[in-house]
Amino acid sequence: MIFVGQGFDVHAFENTSASSRKLILGGVFFEGERALAGHSDADVVVHALMDALLGAAKIEGASDIGEIFPDTDASFKGADSLQLLREVETLLETHDFQFQNADITVLCECPKIGPHKEAMRKAIVSVLDCDIAAISIKATTTEKLGFLGRGEGIAASAVCLLEKN
Repeated sequence: MIFVGQGFDVHAFENTSASSRKLILGGVFFEGERALAGHSDADVVVHALMDALLGAAKIEGASDIGEIFPDTDASFKGADSLQLLREVETLLETHDFQFQNADITVLCECPKIGPHKEAMRKAIVSVLDCDIAAISIKATTTEKLGFLGRGEGIAASAVCLLEKN
């Protein structure tokens, strides 16, 4: 059987430039850019992907990342989202799901995503152990509309396809 999942995540930028946090998107460090606020590393790209994967799998007790990696759990403070993705991938494998592909859209006014897309794809591929053609990453702006358009944060949307063995 084939299962489709959809995920979405959004994080605001940190309010202070004195933060020691780094901007991480798709597992890639964006040097010189403002960091996103969040309990973990605030990687909206990987968070949206994990929610899409979990939504497709519909595993009892693991319906979304908030359920399995709650922000009330101190052990996830500053967590590397690629490591969390590894845990999701292991969970999927345990339940006989095989990742097929994902399509991810990043919504922001800044930073520019284009120069980092291939590195982001490679970082995700390194965790999901799939062909690079199975990961699509694209970006768009909101034409200066809303909180994203005012440069207050970054959002990401993901759709994925899983096959149940």
